[in-house]
Amino acid sequence: MKHPAFFKQFLITICLTFFLAPNLEAQTKRIKRPKSSVGISSVDNYVRNSFDLYDKVYKYDGYAAAGTPLDDDDIDVLEDALDDLALISESAPDILSSLDGQNAFKKAKATLQINKANKALKYSVKTAKELLAGEREREKDDDDSSESNENSDEESDKNINNDNSTDDGEEEPSNVSDGLEVYSKYDFVPGDKILFFDDFSQDFVGDLPSKWNTNGSGAIVKLNKVEGNWFELKAGYRLYVIPDINELPEDYTIEFDVLTSGLSNQTSSGARLHIVLSDTNAFSNGKTHYAAVTLPLGQYAAFNINAYNHFNGKGGMINSGLTADIRDEVKNQPHIAISVTKKRYRLWVNEVKYVDIPRFIEELDVLNYLKFHLYGLKDSEERVFIKNIKVAEGGVDLRRKLLSEGKISTNGILFDSGSANIQPQSLGIVRQISQVLMQDESIKLNIIGHTDSDGPDDANLKLSKARAAAVKDALVNIYNISADRLTTDGKGETQPVGDNGTADGKALNRRVEFVKT
Repeated sequence: MKHPAFFKQFLITICLTFFLAPNLEAQTKRIKRPKSSVGISSVDNYVRNSFDLYDKVYKYDGYAAAGTPLDDDDIDVLEDALDDLALISESAPDILSSLDGQNAFKKAKATLQINKANKALKYSVKTAKELLAGEREREKDDDDSSESNENSDEESDKNINNDNSTDDGEEEPSNVSDGLEVYSKYDFVPGDKILFFDDFSQDFVGDLPSKWNTNGSGAIVKLNKVEGNWFELKAGYRLYVIPDINELPEDYTIEFDVLTSGLSNQTSSGARLHIVLSDTNAFSNGKTHYAAVTLPLGQYAAFNINAYNHFNGKGGMINSGLTADIRDEVKNQPHIAISVTKKRYRLWVNEVKYVDIPRFIEELDVLNYLKFHLYGLKDSEERVFIKNIKVAEGGVDLRRKLLSEGKISTNGILFDSGSANIQPQSLGIVRQISQVLMQDESIKLNIIGHTDSDGPDDANLKLSKARAAAVKDALVNIYNISADRLTTDGKGETQPVGDNGTADGKALNRRVEFVKT
């Protein structure tokens, strides 16, 4: 999700309500106030104040529709309502800053509610002005259009609303697939054989992570408001950090999370995170062969994602600037996913695929090392951290494997720590499972969850069952698979396939199985 885009839309809406209100279509179908809060105070205040104003105007519009003339007190209320709009619009900067660092689910819910509040404001300003001027216009098409829009909003509310609560403040049962629809077409499928994994949980704060090398610096840190350990990369000329991987297969995937701090409109246009595939573990792009993609970190304009390669000692065929505006993403803990399938190279930032080059890897079996290089940041002011680096062989079509073998096991469906909330970047796998079920309606599946050994045995058993149920829920609610074709089970930590004493082993053990029944 790109909240600068909806924030721009939000500002345009505010301007329209002030200056273009007479041209807006009348709206008489009641817009329903959201039943639950988002959990972001500035957004909740904006939505509440918008609907408080809307309720006032709607009441007096009802009087006018019934032919009841407005008296002086009614007119005063309407004039006060217009004055309230100025106060509501002052909350816009707070809304923007409050969304920084929020997860995708909360942003989705915030966007939905802000859009509904904007619609309520447009109605309120236009209607109040018309009522005060005695020029309230009503057309049949208004009701039809409003009803259609409201129905659409209700569907969106069902799909995106997460962290539900009642008007009394009591929690309603939340649907674990809520908020995932934005990722429903996400087609990244992670590899199924882990070659390298590091969440830095086994490293001490202040140290360089044990499974990495560098010619500069970097350290493990803990940060406020985000979980776990993060590896802070240091920016500099020809400074590299290199994970302990020395043999990449022809087909593999790379995933990691990025966190930034201090980026602003003053950040250099040359500030970039370079992701390099290389033929050497030396501190350079490569000796004879390399391929790299760079993610822009500058904020004052939209800068391209760059892709370039170098093979057989000379520049390759690719030296491209790919149109992208990921300013919002780089400030909001994006998930980066890369898929290399022989010569083809694809890169996603969150749910959006920005790079898809069929012959980026011009020579096979020569790029065996992964490197990160950060450049162009102000020391100690602008900072970049990474976490959850996973390199896995495969990225194969799980559909064929499930059809031919009747069973697949994947650790590519990820959940929030200690919970059954599916991380939306995992939906590529769920999507493939749904395609198998849609292709052959006779297939039924048992979904089995597994955990690592962290935590009590009974809690892990309960968690594994909840995670299997969450996957079923996503298949039913996002991809419309019939619930009676799916059963679920959980085995907790009882069937490990890796060493629970290592980060790699734990990652292997956190998995979901799909078995034809």
